[in-house]
Amino acid sequence: MNVDAADKLKHRKGIVKIRLTKKDGSPIKDTEITVSQVKHKFLFGCGAFDSLPLANDELKENDKAKIEERFKKFLDIFNYATIPFYWGRFEPEKGKPDTNRLKKASEWLVSKGCLVKGHPLCWHTVTAPWLLNMRNEEILKAQLYRIKREVSDFKGLVDIWDVINEVVIMPIFDKYDNGITRICKELGRIRLVKEVFNEAKKANPDAVLLINDFNTSISYEILIEGCLEAGIPIDAIGIQSHMHQGYWGVEKTLEILERFSRFNIPLHFTENTLLSGHLMPPEIEDLNDYQISDWPSTPDGEERQAMEIIKHYKTLFSHPMVESITWWNFCDENAWLGAPAGLLRRDNSCKPSYYELKKLIKKEWWTHPTRLVTNNTGEFEFTGFLGEYELIIDNIKLHFNLDKNSTLIEITV
Repeated sequence: MNVDAADKLKHRKGIVKIRLTKKDGSPIKDTEITVSQVKHKFLFGCGAFDSLPLANDELKENDKAKIEERFKKFLDIFNYATIPFYWGRFEPEKGKPDTNRLKKASEWLVSKGCLVKGHPLCWHTVTAPWLLNMRNEEILKAQLYRIKREVSDFKGLVDIWDVINEVVIMPIFDKYDNGITRICKELGRIRLVKEVFNEAKKANPDAVLLINDFNTSISYEILIEGCLEAGIPIDAIGIQSHMHQGYWGVEKTLEILERFSRFNIPLHFTENTLLSGHLMPPEIEDLNDYQISDWPSTPDGEERQAMEIIKHYKTLFSHPMVESITWWNFCDENAWLGAPAGLLRRDNSCKPSYYELKKLIKKEWWTHPTRLVTNNTGEFEFTGFLGEYELIIDNIKLHFNLDKNSTLIEITV
């Protein structure tokens, strides 16, 4: 890596002094040790909806083998997984939530080393149909109860939430009637955001709570500004970048990063899409309006996607306010809008974009095994990408976390 590139990533690294001592307190001096990174602190994520049928043993043998193979590739690069809490699917019948299935999926992902995010708790799309039978005050009560229930039930498993999704359009959404647009229209955006965030924070004070939107215009900035002035506890700003109509480009991405960084709140790029087939026509305003029967991945499109994914991830990873990037979605099979947006083709084979992303995450941005020798006080200095590390000394394996605030770590062997 050249000097300029290394400087750009200073914020992703830590320098630490590690002191090794025996149980009697004496230093382990002049001893060779090996340090290897095992996990990134940065959240490299992806939608993991396939974990539901897999973890709940709902698949036929062939399908099970296919999804297992898919997750083997998934877990080779990702440490962060988003699972679906769309209310209309999670609780299609009032009082019968799909809690157990989602818990099993969450537990399975956590057992594989993933942090899990729930998406979303409040959204006007795919919301519970039975809300339409209620008065507005009852709808709000049901929404808040829903948040309290899910955030409490999944505490310790799912501690990151998209609390409210696409609020900018929520009160003026006119595709179809729904309970959430009704209450957003009556309460206003900021009041509704305050209600849902406060309920989530009460249920799990340690959770990371996001506001999330595809709208990157000044309208979203004004909304966030109003929310912060109202004292709403937003822990991270979610930004979607569904680039079905073409890659934003470095300049536009940097401009968006600049505008949303002014809040001094971590940025999560929650839904990132780049296609490996033909692009959606530019005149389409709502991406959902583009419905075609076949949208294939092509060799030229795959090369383009691979080059664009490198630029997009490098631009985001270089920015100090960005804490996570989530790809949407992993495989072309069952992809949103049927678009060829996956890193894998429908048959599970890897596109060039998969290999390029893996190269970035596990090679270019990875601290490779380093051999060091302790000095006469049992210390050594170490620099690496922030994350979890394994330290091997005399065939004994030890672990430590390298954080930005780490200065001295003492380990007793």
